[in-house]
Amino acid sequence: MKINVTLDVMLAKRKMSVTELSERIGITMANVSILKNGKAKGIKFDTLCKICEALDCQPGDLLEVIQE
Repeated sequence: MKINVTLDVMLAKRKMSVTELSERIGITMANVSILKNGKAKGIKFDTLCKICEALDCQPGDLLEVIQE
């Protein structure tokens, strides 16, 4: 089982760039890109809350479980 981050989908739905999200939540574009590209090993709840607030969504909109 693995967790897939669907941040790229939510950014597209909200018509928001990585740059804009980065500025809104106060983390680097590089770290947002790592999340967006599924390369992150984890995420702090604080960061997840900031992303959800900026994108007006719930954590379940950004994370999905993949059965392997």
